[in-house]
Amino acid sequence: MTALITLYNDIFDRLDRPSEIVIPTLARLVFIAIFLVYYWNSASLKIDGSIFSPSAGAFGQMFPHAAEAVLYDISKITFFQRIVIFFGTVAEFVLPALLLVGLLTRVAALGMIGFIWVQTLVDVNGHNIPFGGLFDNAITLADQRVMWTFLFLVIAIKGPGPLSIDRLLRLR
Repeated sequence: MTALITLYNDIFDRLDRPSEIVIPTLARLVFIAIFLVYYWNSASLKIDGSIFSPSAGAFGQMFPHAAEAVLYDISKITFFQRIVIFFGTVAEFVLPALLLVGLLTRVAALGMIGFIWVQTLVDVNGHNIPFGGLFDNAITLADQRVMWTFLFLVIAIKGPGPLSIDRLLRLR
């Protein structure tokens, strides 16, 4: 029995050694493959000519009840709504770009976690998408957003991996 335990430990010790390189690198590659275009396309739909000109789509996406009340007339956007739309749009461009190149990666991953949960609040409260629950044998918004959060937690905890600007700058 001791020989089997030793063999088991030896095999998985060998697999664990490269994990410090493989896990964060794969986490960033998964992000790039799945979410990069999703967030950049979403951000692109929020601008109307320039980053300082929010589109009616941005108004409707981020403040659905308020946009509907004024028939999506962007001239009726309040100062607060304009600021939220601006910073939300900038975040959708900048945070994925930072993750793509691996610059300030841990901060960008934490920022994405915050963004995901603000996005979730808007989806649930503004667009009436049911949140669902975990461990209920149905894939719901809760399951999806927890999985997204987990991906960004891996990046925030493990860092960017060796193929990153952070590594070149010796940022941890």
